[in-house]
Amino acid sequence: MNKRAFLRAAAGAAALPLVARAAAAQAAAANVGPVVLTVSGGITHSNRGPLDPALDQLMHKQGLVFARARTFTFAELAALPAVEIRPTLEYDARPHALRGPAFDRVLEAAGAPVADDAPLVLAAFDGYRVELKRADARELGFIVATHIDGVPLSLGGLGPLWAVFDADRIPALAAKPLNERFAACPWGLYSIHLPDSATPSVG
Repeated sequence: MNKRAFLRAAAGAAALPLVARAAAAQAAAANVGPVVLTVSGGITHSNRGPLDPALDQLMHKQGLVFARARTFTFAELAALPAVEIRPTLEYDARPHALRGPAFDRVLEAAGAPVADDAPLVLAAFDGYRVELKRADARELGFIVATHIDGVPLSLGGLGPLWAVFDADRIPALAAKPLNERFAACPWGLYSIHLPDSATPSVG
């Protein structure tokens, strides 16, 4: 190898760590952003500690208590494999394309128990709350919707997240009046809590 080729090779080798660091920084940047969902309680893949009554004001005021949680940014949720459903919504009686990860995918990412009778408490910004079993969420085909008709769900609208299913494809729900089909679907979802022996349930 001549001197010029050797120097080029050496320079390329020296640049590899920089390239790797840049790639890692770019990947990390993709997940930077405000937390939009907190899965708390009986989970195993936590990335934060217990609720802070001083700084976690909304969760504290809504009676949530936990020792550990897994938080998700919008980018992290949008990066999970997505499912698209097209239910007719009660607000305008028209079908809309709703897309986001399956509920089970989100729970798996948080290390939630897979038991069918695992209790879930879904909470929205406005205090609306739904309690159900994991088997029910799976049977109903819940998704955590991040997009509607190809655009992100907005804060102040139905978002930024909506726990929702395709009621048109569930005979028992499709038979109900439109305004009664989505009682178990909190829009403005921000918390999923799984009570366990170490973390009291939502009060």
